[in-house]
Amino acid sequence: MTLSNAEEQLMQFLWKKERALMKELIDAYPDPKPATTTVATLLKRMQDKNFVDYKQLGRSREYFPLVKKKDYFSKHVNGLIKNFFNNSPSQFASFFTEETNLSKKELEELKTLIDSEIKKK
Repeated sequence: MTLSNAEEQLMQFLWKKERALMKELIDAYPDPKPATTTVATLLKRMQDKNFVDYKQLGRSREYFPLVKKKDYFSKHVNGLIKNFFNNSPSQFASFFTEETNLSKKELEELKTLIDSEIKKK
């Protein structure tokens, strides 16, 4: 299951904070801040999708993510590779390195990461 853009933005705040009350989540938004009811609706939809849950603290709810950021984005990157690059990580890597205007230093850092992963295999 995926998140809408609005849900993903809210999830980014929650991943960053790890645990947050409604007020803290609203405060994380840039101005103009969304209405409390809007954030509550997003949180309810995200809870229905099993992305977040909450702990009741008196009259307040402390929200926390049920899905790790790394797991969420890993699934999306793998879907992107499958759907847009013929399930070819090499095609994706070629596109990524050619189209993102990486500096020579960044490409060298990427090569070091790849070399390190090759040694682990």
